[in-house]
Amino acid sequence: QVQLVESGGGLVQPGGSLRLSCAASGFTFSMYTMSWYRQAPGKERELVASISNPGGSTTYADSMKGRITISRDNAKNTVYLQMNSLKPEDTAVYSCRATLGFRQYWGQGTQVTVSS
Repeated sequence: QVQLVESGGGLVQPGGSLRLSCAASGFTFSMYTMSWYRQAPGKERELVASISNPGGSTTYADSMKGRITISRDNAKNTVYLQMNSLKPEDTAVYSCRATLGFRQYWGQGTQVTVSS
């Protein structure tokens, strides 16, 4: 059974940091490109960051570039998203996605709220 379980979301003040985790199971994690997406209320889902495998090349959304880092630990079947200098406009549900060719899996998402 394929599972992607996100964690690490929550309420944080502007300027704060959060580290999101996405634990994968049920598929060969190391072969998949892993991505983080976010969706704010009333807005379309957008790609935040992705990390390929092998090689680990990364891509970042312009809106968050310089403030986020995506990484993966293939031994733990986990992908991370370190977010710094958070802004109220970063408030959204953050979800992870695994892709390999035509295969894709999604997690259920974790809420990130940036507010004072």
